[in-house]
Amino acid sequence: MTIQTLFGIDLPIIQAPMAGVQGYELAVAVSNAGGLGSLPCAMLSPEGLREELLALTSQTSRPYNVNFFCHTPPEPDAEAERQWRKTLAPYFEEFGIDASTISSQGGRAPFSAEMADVLAEFKPPVVSFHFGLPAPELMDRIRGWGGKILSTATTVDEALWLDAQGVDAIIAQGLEAGGHRGFFLSNDLNTQVGTFALIPQLVDAVKVPVIAAGGIADAQGVQAAMSLGAGGAQIGTAYLLCPEAQTKPVHRVALKSKASRVTALTNLFSGGAARGIINRVMRELGPMNGTAPAFPLASAAIAPLRAKAESEGSGDFSPLWSGQNASGCKEMSAANLTRELAGMDE
Repeated sequence: MTIQTLFGIDLPIIQAPMAGVQGYELAVAVSNAGGLGSLPCAMLSPEGLREELLALTSQTSRPYNVNFFCHTPPEPDAEAERQWRKTLAPYFEEFGIDASTISSQGGRAPFSAEMADVLAEFKPPVVSFHFGLPAPELMDRIRGWGGKILSTATTVDEALWLDAQGVDAIIAQGLEAGGHRGFFLSNDLNTQVGTFALIPQLVDAVKVPVIAAGGIADAQGVQAAMSLGAGGAQIGTAYLLCPEAQTKPVHRVALKSKASRVTALTNLFSGGAARGIINRVMRELGPMNGTAPAFPLASAAIAPLRAKAESEGSGDFSPLWSGQNASGCKEMSAANLTRELAGMDE
């Protein structure tokens, strides 16, 4: 089944939800163009979620997706936090930051009954999840208003687990994808494979449609994924230079530079493995550093370094999320890019 049929959209394109670099504006533009726009919600409060959904639904009557995390919040570990701050101490000194003033809160919360209450007011047609799925009773609420449920799989085992839980489609997240890995059964990076190796494995393994994600940046990539059995493609990095995205200036500069050709998985910015363009802190501390606290707790201590550096025009401490193929990033409207990705502007 194509995702056009499943979601009631015109084009086989889903805009990937990208927390921190977009709000409702990008989702509206993609949905109105015939794709499935997505709103990242993991960093929103219930009040913030309501405000975003009010704005989104006032500007489109087309289907849209809301995305949440399903991680299990780790127990705070004072020693782990102390070690992490010790690792960052030279940078605090360099920028004149008093580490004692820094919060230790992670800033990302898993899907909850409170968030489901807000969603129930709007009845979004599609709800997607990262890091597994929420409790069955929360999924039942979504199904109760006719919502379709998606989640990300990075391995065959994860896809089989999601299929057994009754999801409507599975996002096959290849190793090329930018941002956080959606793995949830194992955090062993050796289990992770490329998009075009993963798609046929998942198509053979599960009954529901498979959506390709990772390294797809143009219409040829979309068609290649669909030729392997994918029902459509979820694309994130290519949208980062669109005017409707909230990508910060230092991030935009990096995406347009030769630096975007070299990315790595890193845990420095959140504690979870996520792909971004290599910058100073990744080079100096190593992309994967053993002192970084568990996801999402690493983000608190590095946040002031990011803010200070960005105020000076530097992305040295910023999560410059990007997939391995930034060649599709274009400074054009999200609507035109969506149509181009679908092969309509050839």
